[in-house]
Amino acid sequence: MRNRFLNSVLALATTAVAVGAIVATLGTQTSAQGPAMTSPKTSALQTPWGEPDLQGIWTVEYDTPLQRSPRYGNQEFFTDAQQAEFDRLRSQNRGRDERGGRGSELDVAGAYNDEFGAMKRTGKRTSAIFDPPDGRIPALTPEAQKIAADDRSLRLALMQATQTCKLNLPGCAGGKFDPTPTTRRNEVTPRYNTARMNRHDRVEDGALADRCLTIGLPEFGAGNGGGSFRRIVQTPGGISIAYDVGQGQGWQRNIVMDGSPHLPSHIRQWFGDSRGHWEGNTLVIDVTNFSPKTDYRGSRETMHVVERWTRTSATTLEYVAIVEDPTVWTRPWKVIQEFGKQNEQENRIFYEPRCVEGNYGHPAILKASRQEDREFAVGRGPDPLTKDNASGGASSDPLMQ
Repeated sequence: MRNRFLNSVLALATTAVAVGAIVATLGTQTSAQGPAMTSPKTSALQTPWGEPDLQGIWTVEYDTPLQRSPRYGNQEFFTDAQQAEFDRLRSQNRGRDERGGRGSELDVAGAYNDEFGAMKRTGKRTSAIFDPPDGRIPALTPEAQKIAADDRSLRLALMQATQTCKLNLPGCAGGKFDPTPTTRRNEVTPRYNTARMNRHDRVEDGALADRCLTIGLPEFGAGNGGGSFRRIVQTPGGISIAYDVGQGQGWQRNIVMDGSPHLPSHIRQWFGDSRGHWEGNTLVIDVTNFSPKTDYRGSRETMHVVERWTRTSATTLEYVAIVEDPTVWTRPWKVIQEFGKQNEQENRIFYEPRCVEGNYGHPAILKASRQEDREFAVGRGPDPLTKDNASGGASSDPLMQ
């Protein structure tokens, strides 16, 4: 059965590559080594049916923080000296592989293999956000601040008796140590849970990634070596984008290009409803109708994203996104990224994105949590709320500070 499944996946992957090769108008394709800022008017490549050709496997070649460090103010680009210094500092940084002190919880739980979070070279931009000019996400509205505070209050209460709070570690930021475990363990979260919390009483106490789910759009993959690839495939009248992100939380979106309106407002989708059209050589995608079970920095079903994809050269693709939600942020904000084209021959085998860690690990976490409860009830173990099962070793990348 396993062999038949793998053969089917490989067959599908081979077919996808063949289709991409047929419709692509490019010949030799190499991994992008840096920006090639050719005017879109002179670099436009077309499909056989006359549309701008955005096809290929693309990724951001450099690390760029989503938000700009306040120390740079309105400085949009690093100087050459600043960029070189960050590359030097970051090459010596162990990042998420850093362990805690011997005998501490972080000694065994804090280290995390850097296979999925290795650092790339530092990019030229001080942040992917370029509007507002300070490169920061706008302030939250009073309504959003209250929702965030209520949510944070419960999460910190669940952490208060842990060593993480006792040692004032990042996982307890904003909270205080109290050796007495909270009485709020059974409280329901203010809204549908999408993030990790210090309890595993039910499946949905786990973060989306722990449950092999992905946040979806907007997907910037910026900073901390965020592994993030997308493959664009075009057909006459249709565009599909496959995302390979994180640790198997891959997904695919189809862009409706027939000029039809968005779905009715009561129909909500995990990745939103994407409606696209061409403006010259730029693909413009309007995305609405997000699900309330997804969350992007506090924004859910009322989020609105407008994306602009423009081929700037044979090996570069510019991406600009406008994100807005008047119930969450005081104004819209904009992100710009430049993707480099990857070698399609070297990446020709594409296995189905899957999240084996969560599929196997999450049921085991729930089972172990019930065992801890039983042992504590008969006096054979500590209160589970004195253990930190929610936070881990955060990266200390100087680029993000």
